[in-house]
Amino acid sequence: MTTSLDPAALDPTPSAPDSGRAPSRTGLFRAVWRWHFFASFLVVPVLLLLATTGLIYLFRFQLEPLMHADLMRVDVPEDAQAALTTKTPTTQLEAVREAFPDATIVSVTEPGAPDETTRFSITTAEGAGRDVYVDPYDGTVLGSLDPDTTLSGYAVRLHGELMAGRLGDAVIELGACWAVVMALTGYYLYWRGRTARRRQRTAGRRGARLRSRHASIGLVAGVGLLYLLVSGLPWTGVWGERVQTLATDNGTSMWSLDPGAVSDPTSSLDESLPHSHAGDVPWAMGESEVPTSDPSGHEGPVANLDTALAVADREGLRHPVTVALPSEDPDEPGVYSVIGYAFDAPSDERTVHVDRYSGQVVSTYGFDDYPLLAKVVSQGIGLHEGRSFGLWSFWGAALMCLAIIAMCVTGPLMWWRRRPRGTGRLGAPRGRMPLRSTPLLVVGLVALGVFLPLFGLSLVAVLLLDQLVLRRVPALAGWFDRSEERRVG
Repeated sequence: MTTSLDPAALDPTPSAPDSGRAPSRTGLFRAVWRWHFFASFLVVPVLLLLATTGLIYLFRFQLEPLMHADLMRVDVPEDAQAALTTKTPTTQLEAVREAFPDATIVSVTEPGAPDETTRFSITTAEGAGRDVYVDPYDGTVLGSLDPDTTLSGYAVRLHGELMAGRLGDAVIELGACWAVVMALTGYYLYWRGRTARRRQRTAGRRGARLRSRHASIGLVAGVGLLYLLVSGLPWTGVWGERVQTLATDNGTSMWSLDPGAVSDPTSSLDESLPHSHAGDVPWAMGESEVPTSDPSGHEGPVANLDTALAVADREGLRHPVTVALPSEDPDEPGVYSVIGYAFDAPSDERTVHVDRYSGQVVSTYGFDDYPLLAKVVSQGIGLHEGRSFGLWSFWGAALMCLAIIAMCVTGPLMWWRRRPRGTGRLGAPRGRMPLRSTPLLVVGLVALGVFLPLFGLSLVAVLLLDQLVLRRVPALAGWFDRSEERRVG
């Protein structure tokens, strides 16, 4: 939620008459408004990016096939079942091996619909990842894509780290932390300013309708925004790693502890797949042994990709499945890890590990085996990605992204309309937090700073900047509308 109030009209305390002096800017309302206002300079660009890229990722299954129809869509033959029987997944796998002889094939994902292609994820000899698309009916290799350079690939990388590694991840996390502050202060301003907004709207004041719409959208969007921010924290580099370390130190984890879901060490499966965070947890931390194949009584592998898929069918895994393949070295003890993603129901996620020699189930791992914390995170991610409750959560997430975009546009627009022109001032609300007279406020800020470390560090930096720089440079103090009045309390 971004700034939505007029400094003179919506302050619940009476303003001084125009006598050449600035009206009173003290009090909790103005102080909260000032923090809300300045937080928007960091938060609005970040939220606008997150909402836009999140919307693109949400519609990836609709957008990507339109943009790459030659790779992702096929014509369904009249006798489709007979064609699939002829060109089995193993036959398709061999076709990919012939087309990319120097690459390592990491995984294969089944088509999700009759007119979709089979997707093979490979790692080239140079170490680059590519997705190879195969017609499941005639076994033709249609071509390949670098998944990072697709529209949704760019969206995911911008959404997670601004395509700038650890630094970008930190910027996103910092923006998310201050967005929590934006939402909380926005609700306070919404409640305290409701009477003034109603009065302005009745009087037909300029900009009153835009402020009311901004507040009304924020009333709903704020709840969703807080949920999206909190449910996205497990992916962050500071908060997420810190909580995961605390969790593993106490014998649990935010992610699956199944270390066998990625059989090939070169794998870089999409992190939204269940278990694919297994690399974040040392195998020594897991309770279960690493699933391996047993060569006893076998001269070589007798099971193949078709066998693994047949076993998955027998075990009742949800389709479409992704199969993490064992190393191509037949002497390696890796397994076929068949992952039932259960896209719209995280509680149905399950993986079956299949022995590459005997074709028997080595072990299974599913939602019921997750640590309690991992179950909560899994369900939270499902809602975050708009997939836990089918179309309800899908369209709910889409509307939430649109509402956040609307807030990011209307907030700055309101400031632009009321900014003081030709005064050398930013037009920020003036006011200081009454910390001495409001100990609960101090406790809340400290608690939020401890819970969100980047927020806490940045808050200290902002306070030091205010005291050591703005306070001592009159030109900057004037431009930032810094109040020099006595602190309340």
